[in-house]
Amino acid sequence: MHFRSVEDASVREALRELLYARLNVDIPGHRKKLPPGSVRQAFNRARRFLEFVRGELGSVDFQRIDQLLLDRYARHLQANRSRRPVIVAHLLEAPSDLYAYRDHLPSGGLPFQPWAGAAPARVAGYRHVRENRTPRIPEEIISPLLAWSIRYVTEFAADLFAAREEMDRLEAHCAALVEQDSVLERQDRRRHQRNRLEDYFARLRSEGRGVPIWGTAHNGIFLRHPETGDLSPPVNSHLLHLHIGIDTLVEPKMHIQLTNGAPRQIRAAVLELGVETGGMDTPISILPETGKPWRPRFDAKSLEAEERMLQSAAYIICAYLTGMRDCEVQAMQRGCLSLTRSEDGVIMRHRVRSIAYKGRSSRGKPAEWITIEPVAKAIEVLERLSLRAASSRGLTTLWPVLIARPVCKDHLSAEIVRQLNRFRDHLNDLFGTPDTPAIPNGADDRSWRITTRQFRRTIAWHIANRPFGTVAGMIQYKHASVAAFEGYAGSSRSGFRAEVENQRSLGQLDDLLTYFDERQAGATLSGPAATRIAKTLDSISGNLDPLPAMIASLARTLHVGVLADCFFDPGTAACLKRATGATGPLTTLCQPTLCPNACITARHRPAWARAAEEAANLLKEKRLSQLQRSILQQNLERARTVLNGIDKDRSAPGC
Repeated sequence: MHFRSVEDASVREALRELLYARLNVDIPGHRKKLPPGSVRQAFNRARRFLEFVRGELGSVDFQRIDQLLLDRYARHLQANRSRRPVIVAHLLEAPSDLYAYRDHLPSGGLPFQPWAGAAPARVAGYRHVRENRTPRIPEEIISPLLAWSIRYVTEFAADLFAAREEMDRLEAHCAALVEQDSVLERQDRRRHQRNRLEDYFARLRSEGRGVPIWGTAHNGIFLRHPETGDLSPPVNSHLLHLHIGIDTLVEPKMHIQLTNGAPRQIRAAVLELGVETGGMDTPISILPETGKPWRPRFDAKSLEAEERMLQSAAYIICAYLTGMRDCEVQAMQRGCLSLTRSEDGVIMRHRVRSIAYKGRSSRGKPAEWITIEPVAKAIEVLERLSLRAASSRGLTTLWPVLIARPVCKDHLSAEIVRQLNRFRDHLNDLFGTPDTPAIPNGADDRSWRITTRQFRRTIAWHIANRPFGTVAGMIQYKHASVAAFEGYAGSSRSGFRAEVENQRSLGQLDDLLTYFDERQAGATLSGPAATRIAKTLDSISGNLDPLPAMIASLARTLHVGVLADCFFDPGTAACLKRATGATGPLTTLCQPTLCPNACITARHRPAWARAAEEAANLLKEKRLSQLQRSILQQNLERARTVLNGIDKDRSAPGC
């Protein structure tokens, strides 16, 4: 960047302030630190705006800039018809940056939020790109991903904590032995170490276990079995050292595998006892579906790796089931979880304290989210998991880098994306096969790439469009949405309710287009609303570009249900006649065979079939009263009538 090319001193100083802040300050929820390779581009874009301000005001004075000046700048950019809206949007980011970084600019930056917080793309009229292009995680991927994450937190975490406690004991035991041997001559120390090694092998022999080997050949060296010639990872000398009292970081020449150590003793034990992966004593929990341990025994490296996988699992649970943004999740600190009663004093609610950044200053503002039990369990696990690494660096975050090395950064931050995708691959390695991975591939038959933004959008879509769907075999989205909307996540300040409503409109349109496609293919509809909806769909032209206003209007009334879909019309809705004060459909009061808004399709058949089966089974009970039997018989006949209508439609020609 050549600042001497900028004539005006006030423009030069404002440029220096802004670019220095962008290079050095990470604002969660707005911008990450600017990569040095992109600074020239940022220089040119900011310079254009600041020179416009100087031309309007005579100098760059942020306190004199107002919204009218910003509007003139936007019109000035748009006046050049050869400049595409996407370029205008990029150039309009400079005023937003001067507001976002105001706490880091010596001059104070802009004192007001440009265009009341509207995105520069909106101001520029760049309508070809939706604001949220983040892909939604498909249900067949998010369900097993969350299920395995929950198992890690609720089942596997106990094994990891037990193994960490064992490792702490081994390290303390090794330190005590080293201290005990420090007064001995070198030869005497070697003799004691070999005796302890023989005692250790004797214990393995009595327990029917083998000599410990590493889980992977991480150093590129393999162990070739003396008799069979089979290759395996090398002997876990680190574990042997812990048991017999050798610290190779202090005395590398005391390594037990060196010539003056005990290589022949170890070789003889391998021949006699065989080998065992990992080698730590901590037992591994049995996986009920296989009847085998969920993983081999731990060693120091696999324990560290599994702790990172546990951290990833906890992140998925927290990010997905709360609707929090990545910056809000990673702002969680130890002690952020509490259990309090709801406003009416009836329900106990899990509350999470963190920092909300969206639309706030770079420091954010304290906020509170209400969530469900799996998230609370994940936070409890994180409290214990993060304690060692965070405390060693004087931190209180729940998201430290777990590897305690001097050269490592303190906070997980952007590394979480790489870690989440490693977790996906790790699940496939442990619990899947090449033909049936634990986490299915995406539509292109490649592993689905996980990013942090996908979780918020995915749960917002499901809450809006499939509230009665279940995920991970245990959680109903309705429960998650009730908890979320009762707390901060449902308020306008967090934007989550707006996100849900946005996804509702997108989901309604997708579902209506599915109706249209199936109708074009010859499908018939049943239910009281079938005639009205079929007539509307049949009247729409097959050309949906641009989208007919009729189909968009119809989509806004569509609410997908379990037994029927509701094309809501408050004037005829049967559910509203049984309740007062409601303005939307009340699914718990739905009468799908009577309400003029209800439409039943083949997609609803499984639910009706279950209802018919349950009613038929209950009717076999001999102790039913006459009234109970009569009601059940009516329910059975109603379900069979619906099923007969669906089956008749499906068997009709052209269906």
